[in-house]
Amino acid sequence: MSPNIMPLKNKILFVCMGNICRSPTAHGAFQSIVNNNSKSANYEIDSAGTHAYHIGNSPDQRAQQAAIDQGVDLSMQRARQVHESDFHYYDYIIAMDLDNFQRLKSIRPLEGNAEIKLMLDYSNEYPGASVPDPYFEGKFDEVFKMIHSACLVFFESIEKKTNIH
Repeated sequence: MSPNIMPLKNKILFVCMGNICRSPTAHGAFQSIVNNNSKSANYEIDSAGTHAYHIGNSPDQRAQQAAIDQGVDLSMQRARQVHESDFHYYDYIIAMDLDNFQRLKSIRPLEGNAEIKLMLDYSNEYPGASVPDPYFEGKFDEVFKMIHSACLVFFESIEKKTNIH
């Protein structure tokens, strides 16, 4: 490969409402799967929220603790809001729940080419379901496990169909 040509990457954006619980968890879980498979050069991963509630904030401490308990560090992430350019830049935009999935569909520009999917559509246990928001109920460990399991299936599905090796 010529030194001036950048390798192609699978670009993935995980989205929830505020970008402090579920989407940073998915971002971290997916990144750890990618790293554990020595594929970090093939992926660009980020997370965002559909709302601007927490822009610039770190993930919720409870989400960070649930992730740390599973060997995943979320501490370097900062919340941001979904931007119109995301629909052009990312290959996949993965919504954590049906409300945010519908919101993403409604704000997607006509020429946006990102594939918008629901996170648990990649789950063997909960296909089509929403990842519950742990912010008020506090089920962070349970949510991490749901998301991590779906991220494994998502990673395998991308690896099977991609030409990026």
